[in-house]
Amino acid sequence: MYATEPVKGVIAPLLTPFNDDLSVATDLYVSHAFRMMDEGCAGLAPFGTTGEALSVTREECVHTLWALKEAGIDPACMIPGTGLCSYGDTAELTHACLDLGCAGALVLPPYYYKNVTDQGIYDYYARLIEVGGDDLRLYLYNIPQMSGVRLSVPLVRKLHADFPKQIVGIKDSSGDWENAKELLKINGLIVYISSETAMPKAIPLGAQGCMTATANLNAQAIVEMQAAYNAGNAHDAAVLYESVTMIRDAVAQVGFIEVPKACLAVTSGDARWANVRPPHIRASAEAGRALRAAIADAR
Repeated sequence: MYATEPVKGVIAPLLTPFNDDLSVATDLYVSHAFRMMDEGCAGLAPFGTTGEALSVTREECVHTLWALKEAGIDPACMIPGTGLCSYGDTAELTHACLDLGCAGALVLPPYYYKNVTDQGIYDYYARLIEVGGDDLRLYLYNIPQMSGVRLSVPLVRKLHADFPKQIVGIKDSSGDWENAKELLKINGLIVYISSETAMPKAIPLGAQGCMTATANLNAQAIVEMQAAYNAGNAHDAAVLYESVTMIRDAVAQVGFIEVPKACLAVTSGDARWANVRPPHIRASAEAGRALRAAIADAR
């Protein structure tokens, strides 16, 4: 049965741990997912950019999502990444995720061909829905600095207007606040921002939450900051905002995958956390310790 309610709050795009043979370390993945939920996250976004999604096979993705479900994680809180270049492959993976009961699927635009038109991107999503069926629940994924393809506001508006039951939301990772503001004006569209530093101005405009990579290292403080803003506790919110901004900046300086995984390896004592799949390069324990120290200093 498909989930129908949107996930509201802080959503963690999970880092993906690998064993030494570079298979998915399901045990670490499950325990990390529970840690994120225990720290207050409203949802999980498995296999997004932070989770090295395009280095993971469709079979591995589905197997890991099943492992989460069987361990007791409610699929209704999950929005896994399923965007592939072929709309047929995307439809197949999306259905596999939704059949588990996931809240939806986070879908990149086709990312190999560059300088494609809005009409071409529109046709891709329209064909995806035609092939995948009317029961798809899709969250567009706008991250042009990685995909090389920008989802313009007029395109998003048209897709949502023409397919309101299937194109239900968007994660805006463009880093452009003006773009996010315009998306938030689209009636009925669920908008997730990608940086906790924008939450104070995005939530009042209707953003449903924040899907932030930093949650892997600082979820509890981000959750507490949002709660303070929602409660009108300006003082506590401001103190927390300063701390989470410093931590966000520290992580951004070293990147959101390799060094954060090395940091988790140091913090957890499990060296497997530092493993990455090519083309990423494993970060050193020293880099992990430095990031851990920077996070501790900001708290």
